[in-house]
Amino acid sequence: MPKGPKGEKRPGDVIGAAIMVAKIATGEIEEDTGPDDGKDKAAQAMGRKGGKARAAAMTPERRAEIARKAAESRWLKKSG
Repeated sequence: MPKGPKGEKRPGDVIGAAIMVAKIATGEIEEDTGPDDGKDKAAQAMGRKGGKARAAAMTPERRAEIARKAAESRWLKKSG
């Protein structure tokens, strides 16, 4: 049986996939959601806070410098 991108087993043909969906919908089989992505939930939450904290700690000059560099990079991609 073929495996999906996260290693889950799924039917290789369309009819087999349709039958599997119907069985999941009727409760005949349980959908195997598999293991989580392996990332620590607390670390993910801290990562979301990190960008805001970085921006708050940065001087306006530094933000302008980063923005200038990003704009220059975008323009180089378009022309090159």
